[in-house]
Amino acid sequence: MNTATKFFLALLTLGLCSSLAASPQIQHWQTSNGARVYFVPAPELPLLDLRITFDAGAARDGEHPGLALLSNSLIGEGAGKLDADAIAESFDQVGARFSASAQRDMASLGLRSLTEPALLAPALDTFALLLHQPSFPSDALERQRRQMLTVLQNQRQRPGEIASRAFHQALYGDHPYASPPSGTEASVSSLSRDQVMAFHRQYYVARNAVIAMVGALKRSDAEAIAERLSAGLAAGAAAAALPPVAELSSAHQEHIPHQASQTHVLLGQPGIARGDADYFPLYVGNQILGGGGLVSRINEAVREKRGLSYSAASYFQPMRANGPFTLSLQTRNDNTTEALAVLRETLQRFVANGPSEAELAAAKRNLSGGFALNTDSNSKILGYLGMIGFYRLPLDYLETFIPQVEAVSTEQIREAFQRRIAPERLVQITVGGNGD
Repeated sequence: MNTATKFFLALLTLGLCSSLAASPQIQHWQTSNGARVYFVPAPELPLLDLRITFDAGAARDGEHPGLALLSNSLIGEGAGKLDADAIAESFDQVGARFSASAQRDMASLGLRSLTEPALLAPALDTFALLLHQPSFPSDALERQRRQMLTVLQNQRQRPGEIASRAFHQALYGDHPYASPPSGTEASVSSLSRDQVMAFHRQYYVARNAVIAMVGALKRSDAEAIAERLSAGLAAGAAAAALPPVAELSSAHQEHIPHQASQTHVLLGQPGIARGDADYFPLYVGNQILGGGGLVSRINEAVREKRGLSYSAASYFQPMRANGPFTLSLQTRNDNTTEALAVLRETLQRFVANGPSEAELAAAKRNLSGGFALNTDSNSKILGYLGMIGFYRLPLDYLETFIPQVEAVSTEQIREAFQRRIAPERLVQITVGGNGD
């Protein structure tokens, strides 16, 4: 292991990630060919965290589920004249880390590097090569295809994965969010290199990109890095807007038999998009309903009072279009009917009456007190920067987060839940035994 890698790993091991006492001040600009840039200086440690996010997630798969994931996973497998081993060695020699991921809304490429010029320059060279000249080797494609098919075969045996696929299909129907990011065995088996290259040409372009950086850089250095990374991309065009998500017209219930001792339960409906006006009342309200761990109403009713599940929760997942609002639990097969009844009753009561003032005060203390931990490192701030940029949230989002939480009232929570949640029109997916 070389010296740079040892030093880099020592920083990670010691947990010496840059911590900002106040809300980070986000700087924003656009490169000459249209990429949007978000930057937070963090001079405390000689590190740069960088992520480029593209509107190139599974929602763009179209008729080829799994295409976004396969395209993204191949970028690190070859670029220019370098194969995967040479790429890995190039990053390792300077103690840098490369990452790639694809989800429903987005796909991203990331770099973490020391900022010493002798180390950062070659790390950026290799990262730029991957960004600008991926070669999508045929042998790597077949290897990734086999890995994806193995994952899919394993998922077919796992009740949680089965439930999630059925849940998204029932929620979204013909909407792109119904498409499973990992694809299907039939679709993955048929994906071609030409399709991967066409997907990359269309979506991995500057006007479809958000560049986020946190680290020990001057503004001029950050501008130079962003311009260099963007300039090697085709300008292209931003991805087309996703269609709106239709509201559920009626309830839907589906049971999928599975030889498991516990039944996996998912209950919910389409929720909200990022930037929704109801976000903070719903966010704070859900902390009380099912997002607050052991002190939430759902956990109290399902676990503490009745012992029906080890863990029960609810959560909103805001996305570019309306992401899911989900209630979940696992319970012994013979307890399924009772657990579902308690889960539904708890939701109905909360929607009808809202929280108490005491519950709201406790939720605000919890959320406000814990928020500093969400921005106490470069990597966490980078995650927020990517989200703020991708969803075009206000630059003062982090600065105003706690005041917006504190401003929520019980009446606002009740009204928001009554506007947005319809307990009589929920998707219910159960995977497990036949229950009682």
